[in-house]
Amino acid sequence: MKNIPRSEHPFPHFCRDTWQNLNGEWSFQIDDDHILGEEIVKGEKQLSGKILVPFCPESVLSGVGYTNFMTRVWYSRGFELSEIKGRTILHIGACDYITNVYVNGNHVGIHRGGYVSFAFDITEFVRLGENTLVICADDDTRSDSSPSGKQSPKLESYGCHYTRTTGIWQTVWLEFVPPTYIKFAKYQPDVAAKALIADIECVSPYGKLTAVAYYDGREVGRAECDANNYNRLTLQLSELHLWEVGDGRLYDLVLTLGDDVVKSYFGMRSVSLKNGMMYINDRPVFQRLVLDQGFYPDGIYTASTDEELKGDVLRSMAMGFNGARLHEKIFEPRFLYHCDKLGYIVWGEHANWGLNISGQNGYTDFIAEWVEAMRRDFNHPAIIGWCPLNETQENQNNEFVRDLMMITRTIDPLRPAIDGSGWQHVDDVCEIYDCHDYDQNPESFKANHDRRMNGECSIDARRVPARYTFMSEFGGIGWATHGNGWGYGVPASIEEFYARFEGLCNALLDNTAYFGFCYTQLTDVEQEQNGLYTYDRKPKFDPERISAIVSRTAAFEKSE
Repeated sequence: MKNIPRSEHPFPHFCRDTWQNLNGEWSFQIDDDHILGEEIVKGEKQLSGKILVPFCPESVLSGVGYTNFMTRVWYSRGFELSEIKGRTILHIGACDYITNVYVNGNHVGIHRGGYVSFAFDITEFVRLGENTLVICADDDTRSDSSPSGKQSPKLESYGCHYTRTTGIWQTVWLEFVPPTYIKFAKYQPDVAAKALIADIECVSPYGKLTAVAYYDGREVGRAECDANNYNRLTLQLSELHLWEVGDGRLYDLVLTLGDDVVKSYFGMRSVSLKNGMMYINDRPVFQRLVLDQGFYPDGIYTASTDEELKGDVLRSMAMGFNGARLHEKIFEPRFLYHCDKLGYIVWGEHANWGLNISGQNGYTDFIAEWVEAMRRDFNHPAIIGWCPLNETQENQNNEFVRDLMMITRTIDPLRPAIDGSGWQHVDDVCEIYDCHDYDQNPESFKANHDRRMNGECSIDARRVPARYTFMSEFGGIGWATHGNGWGYGVPASIEEFYARFEGLCNALLDNTAYFGFCYTQLTDVEQEQNGLYTYDRKPKFDPERISAIVSRTAAFEKSE
């Protein structure tokens, strides 16, 4: 797969050897007038252009580079099957926003949502030899009826809205499974019991379902049962190796059902909130996070290579951060895999901007995709909390927020959840007081937030008291390297930048009321030039100097 872009397996936590990557050159056409249809599906007419999947048509890497609005786009390509054994599953990593899929002229499914992975069993539609796959995506970021994150609702980028992503932006692939196969697995680590609880879904189950855990090549746990549609296995581990911040100790896991073999992995760690602090494996960990928006100058939402995904984690760690807030975007599983391996903590977030949650739209266009995201990403030990909403509107539907938090905490009672990052909180579901403050004066910034440490509950009238406090956005100090970029309070000199950065960080590191902070941001994004790196990932400041400021011991950690 050397010449295929993004050729690595897109789901390293649920991987079979029997798969085929469909990235590469596809036929492509923009259809703003919605005049194409059955003739494309039936192969009676060919699409007029070409595109390199998995890159969105707005990106340079796609070969299209068209940045105007596109309300509908079409894709098509052929794929060949030399044999058909068992079942054929078509996977699409992500496609924004409403996706209809056709195989050999047959409609095989529809998916609504621009950020999560989905799949269709296309067995009854494929044939030996050449097959045709057609994908149609509808997307309208100018409406208020779907989450679109930081994608600009205007023609141009502006403020903190950037180039849009339309259609396919993650890997498309085929997976070949036997008639009896494993569909899904959910892992719950029990550190105290030295055990992993695995809930496994099977299709047409028959025979024994087996799970075997390995650490550094050694078998350390095994469990099996007579397979049913839904199964729970408990693997008692002979060796306990904790997944920790900065040390992503992972176990390999092999699931077997008849001829189906799935390669997976897991991490053993616990997360809890108590005594005003966040604990990982019952040890207080101050969260030194950086805001990561997951944009790339050449691929927009999609990194050019897997190494670039890993590179962003390493660049953050080089500046002294131990994790990231993954902002206004559901990140791809490959990124989370690198976080898992490197011991890099992250908060899972949705892309709620663009969606009006004052009425009923949130229910139909948000919650279903959020459930899909939590289900897909539950097993990543790097995710230590969930925050589906960011800076929501003042007239939000509080019942929607309550329902969303109930669903979030029901799906995952093991991780903390934030009802809204910054701005609005709902008092009866707010466990973590999450605030954003871009005050550029370290003295007034410190004085304001020392009020929390001194027992004053509310910093401004819009927010409610909570037992735990998180500064999830601050800083954003502007430092433009080209053009007319903007940032908050641009310093007069680089030494003034360092002094301000240190003062702001120290105000939080010395404050026992806060269990963590998130600095804005890792990289510049288009016109927003307040990153620690440029948009093309060049350091704007001395990483060692920044790291020394960020990584010093916090009062939070001393107090335990």
